[in-house]
Amino acid sequence: MKIASWNVNSLKVRIPHLTQWLSDAKPDVVALQETKLEDAKFPVDELAAAGYQAVYAGQKTYNGVAILARNDAGFSFEDVVTDIPGLDDPQRRILAATVGGVRVVDLYVVNGKAVGDEKYTYKLHWLERVHAFLEQEIRRNPKLVVLGDFNIAPDDRDVYDPIGWGEDVLCSPPERAALKAITDLGLHDSFRLFETEAGHYSWWDYRQGAFRRNMGLRIDLILLGDALKSSAKAVTIDREPRRWERPSDHTPVTVDLDI
Repeated sequence: MKIASWNVNSLKVRIPHLTQWLSDAKPDVVALQETKLEDAKFPVDELAAAGYQAVYAGQKTYNGVAILARNDAGFSFEDVVTDIPGLDDPQRRILAATVGGVRVVDLYVVNGKAVGDEKYTYKLHWLERVHAFLEQEIRRNPKLVVLGDFNIAPDDRDVYDPIGWGEDVLCSPPERAALKAITDLGLHDSFRLFETEAGHYSWWDYRQGAFRRNMGLRIDLILLGDALKSSAKAVTIDREPRRWERPSDHTPVTVDLDI
């Protein structure tokens, strides 16, 4: 099973990119973030033509998450969850579903804007509620995959200029501690099962020729529960879509599981 994550940064704009990539990469399951679409406008027909069914939770202009699954794999979506229990929040940032026996939790983590900003405080609170939610999920679903745009670089290897970024948002100690608390539940950063070196990124700013100069961050993660860790055969950060015309600032990440 190939499971992927991609922050498409507007599905309306990027639907040609997505359908092209689905045709090329042929993932079984894809978690999307920042779809920026109300549910009534979700491109169900276009994705069906590409061979995928979907569940989604969206809103106008901002946020939005979706999970796609290949039609020819015979998958269905079970036990769909669109809200974090105990968190009254209109923002569409979480979507969970069981697909092919695997529990998939798609997260679009709050950016936080800047350390000390009210959005930063909201981010840390949001992560606390996600931690509590995942603590229950992993007990019920050993075959758990938590993936998405985490808006946190796990450590300095995941930042092109750790000194320049310092303790700014996306790299600050409280954010990294919140992410570590989540992985300490028994989740493993799949990319780091295969690659220990620095210099591998999934997001590049649109400015300053950041992609061409590889001035990026690795903030798009696929975390695997203990039961799936040994099943991971490869993880790919596919830089090609970032080279396309009008690209998302993120690029797809895929884990290949032997299940």
